[in-house]
Amino acid sequence: MNAPARAAGTGRPAGTALSTPPALPSVPRVLTDPGPARAVLVAAAPQLWLVDTTAYRDHAARHAPGTLDAQELARAAEFALAADRDSYVCAHVALRRLLGAYLGLAPREVTVERAPCAHCDEPHGRPVLPGGALHFSLSHCTGISLLAFADAPVGVDVEELVRPEVIADTADVLHPREAAELALLPAPARPLAFTRVWTRKEAYLKGLGVGLSEDPAADYVGTGPVPARMPGWSLADVTVPEGHCAALALRLPPDA
Repeated sequence: MNAPARAAGTGRPAGTALSTPPALPSVPRVLTDPGPARAVLVAAAPQLWLVDTTAYRDHAARHAPGTLDAQELARAAEFALAADRDSYVCAHVALRRLLGAYLGLAPREVTVERAPCAHCDEPHGRPVLPGGALHFSLSHCTGISLLAFADAPVGVDVEELVRPEVIADTADVLHPREAAELALLPAPARPLAFTRVWTRKEAYLKGLGVGLSEDPAADYVGTGPVPARMPGWSLADVTVPEGHCAALALRLPPDA
């Protein structure tokens, strides 16, 4: 995990909510070769998919030339390390195949655009589909990709557990309450708690469409086993293989 550059804080209130948000799925489906030909999204019920890079790598490598667009293929070729290239290719082949299954299109026919940036309005925000009826989010790290699909803005993040020495170097990404909670934990428990809070933050910021251009310390998501409630959003931890943490954020309807 790389420490993000800090930006000006937003001043949003710490996580609170007036009502209990609906439960989110916490266990993703595992995507296998070749994956579903068709997929149906149920209203207000996001769907999660997990990709094991080792298991999916050969399938992704075979199908990448006919699935990824020219920009994605060029990006894949830029990776110096095979593990990074495999992770990228698996994640993006899976994304296109699943988008095609939801939309009833061939994977190569899916058009992915960039939303306007929340800060400058230029087209380099989060990836979106034309029309916006289907929302999606993608995250990958060494060995694992996590994908979410929903009928409302959604964000996911998956990370390997951070090394203990990383925590001190990136402590400024935590809300003051989170930093205090982390300091009270015994040292062996801190990597899990830190990674858990980080994935919650990044999933939430990706859902907002601002990503790490916004100060992650501005929002309190909590370090404990249950995420804090965020106004207008539902936040949940996701079950992933040991040695990793993951989280899902979904924007709630205005009347929720």
